[in-house]
Amino acid sequence: MPPLQDAQRIVIKLGTGILTSGIGQLDTERIDEIGRQVASLKAEGKQVILVSSGAVGLGMGRLGLSEKPRRLASLQKCAAIGQSRLTETWQKAFDPHGIVVAQILLTRDDVQSRKRHLALRELLDEILSDGIIPIVNENDSVSADEIKFGDNDVLSSLVASLAKADMLCILSTANGLENRSADGSIIPIVDEITDVHMAMAGGTESATGTGGMTTKLEAAKIATKSGCGVYIGNGNIPNVIQELFSGSASGTIFLPKKLPIASRKRWLAFFQNPNGDLVIDDGAVKALCERGSSLLAKGILNLSGTFKAGETVTISAQSGTKVARGIVTFDADEIEQLRGKRTDEVKQLYPERKRAEIIHRDALVLL
Repeated sequence: MPPLQDAQRIVIKLGTGILTSGIGQLDTERIDEIGRQVASLKAEGKQVILVSSGAVGLGMGRLGLSEKPRRLASLQKCAAIGQSRLTETWQKAFDPHGIVVAQILLTRDDVQSRKRHLALRELLDEILSDGIIPIVNENDSVSADEIKFGDNDVLSSLVASLAKADMLCILSTANGLENRSADGSIIPIVDEITDVHMAMAGGTESATGTGGMTTKLEAAKIATKSGCGVYIGNGNIPNVIQELFSGSASGTIFLPKKLPIASRKRWLAFFQNPNGDLVIDDGAVKALCERGSSLLAKGILNLSGTFKAGETVTISAQSGTKVARGIVTFDADEIEQLRGKRTDEVKQLYPERKRAEIIHRDALVLL
């Protein structure tokens, strides 16, 4: 990984816990301070995207609510009330530095469609090239459960992947990843996230936030596989952003993969909601993972879900481990008929099809 000072495109995710001084109360002094640090990065020629939580909490405060609503419509109402105030506060923080902000609200629908996915990337490039800071948040006022990202940690990692960022900084009230199997100290560097690291993760952090360390590690997996380094640290520490890029901040840094997943396959791996699952035998797992083969009907043992040709499915081993994702060339009912059959038998049953593979290797990504 290049030195942090060399990172040119940076995504900074800011949790509710560091932006508010209580439910519904923005900590404007801290937001102004973050604005100053980000402006300093921009003065060095860096491009910065902010993923900012806080809209729901602000709406709760405006409505006098002390507990996060459970009903989706109530959450949407709070977000609709709080979002405009959140963006306005960020603009005021950057006004002294002559920086313009742009509000971008997203749902999963906006990134699942390949056409809209690429359009969003082009928009971010355009905004950043003009020196504008995008303020990104989930569009909670319209997001239904099936199109939610679920958490701004995950959203920030997807934004980092889509924007081809060099560094993702997840700032919350967490000090980093604690080594719970030893003395509880903060692990400074993680080369690869393993099950051991996942076991060290804890629960959610606050009444208004949604993401604990587990979701932060899931986000870090997405970003590092996309070639983006990740930092998890405490956003309440004074000058934490400047200290990070000068190499003196405490917290945990996750190193990016040396061979990141290609752009189109990142879209397939991280931005799609699978419509079904194919369970394959050990021979097929070996063919996919070791030889980079296409998935053939012969290796399929079982399937679940209702899906059409051209839709995304998960590919799982018999143990239940998720092996890959891919775009199927046959409908679910056709695959049910074809599973276990040889390729020549598939061609006899569907001679009009150009492909006999269930999922071609070019439309498949290992997880």
